[in-house]
Amino acid sequence: MSLRFAFNTNGTANHRLMDAVAMIADAGYAGVALTLDHHHLDPMEKGWVERAETLGKALHARSLGCVIETGARFLLDPRRKHEPTLLTPDAEGRARRVAFLRRAVDIGNLLGAEAVSFWAGVPLPGVDRGEAGEWLVEGVAQVLEHARSRGVPAALEPEPGMLVETLDDWLLLHAELPELRLALDLGHCLVTGEREPAAAVAEFAPHIGTVAIEDMKRGEHVHLPFGEGDMDVPTCLDALEEIGFGGLVCVELSRESHRADRMVPDALRWLRACRDAA
Repeated sequence: MSLRFAFNTNGTANHRLMDAVAMIADAGYAGVALTLDHHHLDPMEKGWVERAETLGKALHARSLGCVIETGARFLLDPRRKHEPTLLTPDAEGRARRVAFLRRAVDIGNLLGAEAVSFWAGVPLPGVDRGEAGEWLVEGVAQVLEHARSRGVPAALEPEPGMLVETLDDWLLLHAELPELRLALDLGHCLVTGEREPAAAVAEFAPHIGTVAIEDMKRGEHVHLPFGEGDMDVPTCLDALEEIGFGGLVCVELSRESHRADRMVPDALRWLRACRDAA
C-alpha cells in the first residue's frame, strides 16, 4: 500500500492558514496536521465553528485528510510555555487544558479528523509525580469520554521531558485507559533511546492513531529536515508499510517556518525518493 503523508502547520507559522493548506496540497500531500494556535484557527476565539467549517470545505475540495495537533506553546497562557497542562497543580488550570482538548475534539469532528493528538505535560517543581499521575489519568479519561461521544480517536504522544516520556510510560497509561491511542513521533525514539523507531512501529502497530516523522539526532530533541540527523527514514517507512498503516504520516518541522516555501515541497520529495529507492 502507499503511505499517506501530511505536513504539520506548526512548520508554516508565517503563512495564513488557507495559504498553508494550499501550499501543502499543491506540493502533493494527502493531508494536513493542523496545530491549533492563535494564528491558525484559534479554538478559543468566537467564530471557531464557522472557521472550522470553512476549513473543512477547503480540505474536502482538495481531498486532504486531517489530524488535529494540540502542542501550541502559548495558546492558553501567553507567559508560560505549554501551561496549564493536565498536570498543573491548580484544578482550574487542569480544567482549562481539558476544555481546550475537548474543543480540539469538536474541531476534529467538524473536519472529519483521523485523530486528535495531545501530550501529558511536565510536572512543575514541587509536584509529586504520583499525584501528577492521578491528575493525568483523570484528565485523559475526560478527554476520551468526549472523544468517544464525537467519534474522534484521541491519541497521546510520549514527549521527551514530560511525565509520559517513553512508550513504556504510554503503556502504563494505556493499561488504565484502554481506549487511548498512541501518537507516535518516530524522532522521539532517537531522543530517549528507548527503541529504534522502526521497531516501535512494529511493536505498537495495533495502537497507533497517528505518526509524526522528521529527522533527529540521537539524544537531541530538535526536529530537523530530512538528511540532517540520524533517522533511518527508509527503514521507518518500510515498517509502516509492513504493518499496513493507513493513517497520515505527518512531517513535523516546527522550526522551519521561515523557509516553509521550500521545506514543504522538499520534505515530500525526499520521502518519495525514499519510496522510489525501495
